[in-house]
Amino acid sequence: MIELFRRLVRPLTSRISLALRVAILTTLSVALTLGALSAIVYVTVASEFKSSLDDSMFRRANDAVAANYVPTEKNDAEDALTGVKAFVVRGGELFAPASADRDFPFDHHEVAVSIGTEKRSMRTLTYNGVSYRVVAVSASPGVALVLAQPMESIERALDRLKVILLLSSAAGVALAGIAGWAVAANGLRPVRRLTAATERVARTQELRPIEVSGSDELARLTTSFNSMLQALDASQHRQRQLVADAGHELRTPLTSLRTNIELIGQAADNDERSLSTEERQEIMGDVRSQLEEMTTLVGDLVELARDEPMRRDPEPLDFADVVTQSVDRVRLRAPAVTFDVELEPWLVFGESQLLERAVTNLLDNAAKWSPDGSTVRVRLAEGILTVADQGPGIDAADLPHVFDRFYRSSEARTLPGSGLGLSIVRRAADRHGGTVEAASGEGGGTLFTLTLPGSDDD
Repeated sequence: MIELFRRLVRPLTSRISLALRVAILTTLSVALTLGALSAIVYVTVASEFKSSLDDSMFRRANDAVAANYVPTEKNDAEDALTGVKAFVVRGGELFAPASADRDFPFDHHEVAVSIGTEKRSMRTLTYNGVSYRVVAVSASPGVALVLAQPMESIERALDRLKVILLLSSAAGVALAGIAGWAVAANGLRPVRRLTAATERVARTQELRPIEVSGSDELARLTTSFNSMLQALDASQHRQRQLVADAGHELRTPLTSLRTNIELIGQAADNDERSLSTEERQEIMGDVRSQLEEMTTLVGDLVELARDEPMRRDPEPLDFADVVTQSVDRVRLRAPAVTFDVELEPWLVFGESQLLERAVTNLLDNAAKWSPDGSTVRVRLAEGILTVADQGPGIDAADLPHVFDRFYRSSEARTLPGSGLGLSIVRRAADRHGGTVEAASGEGGGTLFTLTLPGSDDD
């Protein structure tokens, strides 16, 4: 039944605004409340009126019986009991004074009192279009004194009460509707601002925050929405900065490649400008170098362009094995540098490819800055990996920025590299719940420290 009601009401409520729905719900709630209260008041007052009338009539009947009053043809009940019709029921027959209406109806209630099965009775009846309250008391054995009093005054009072209750309830419902609409319209104003803001963002792509007023739930919702806008704005800024920096970094190898390809094309088209074997090998070596640099740069860009790295399958692994594989790879690329390696087993739960790439970037950076014949010291103990080189070190002004994307110090701009390697190191550390830091070494050079929690750590 409830589900059927919902199906019937849902098409109607979906066409009206939320404020109007709140106002209607408030109005209905107040209407039901006032209706219930009015009904209770009316029934209670009517019951009290009847109870008071019954007490008065029983008291008068008992007083009349105590005074041995019995209506006869010679005395008029209207004179003895003003405003009350008096009758006697004797042996199941109605006896009334001459001035009374002998056709006045009586039933088993009065007969039961006259024969002694009931001590008294009370009821309401309508006779000749007039409502009467009828009570009967025992006057003597086999005789009941019956009093009937019109209820016109009570009915008039109840009618006036009914009108008052209806008017007051209608006024209360109207005020509740107006107040409900005003409260709903005012309370939903922040929601309308949020709606307008979202529509503006969708239409103009402007991530401008909206004003927050108050400290209630809607204010918290507005604050959360502003935080989301700020996060989206920061994400857009990072994406634009990434595209701009990537375009700048790609421009150099592309220009070099274009120059070398044009030189090879000109030599192929003109026999007089043919290249010697050494020149051709030099150009091809330069092309291969530029292609490797572009491949590395594109790979780094793909990794860092996402807000989250590509989903992989983390697994338990020994970080010492990852470091060993990275050292073996970098040794082939930097034969002029000696690697002093001391590793202790350290179990971590992570992504082997991402960790190996991060360690390789640290080692490549150390090898790039270390002079020929120098030593790169690699240590792993209790989850702390340190890589120390014997290069010129990093300037104190550059230390806070070495892990930023595309950041390259003035000394590094003449060397190959994209400026993304150390950013990938920080991304790997963050993804595994660790940290990475750079500092100047005690004997010169640079010291990088990568800390990873163990697989059993919280």
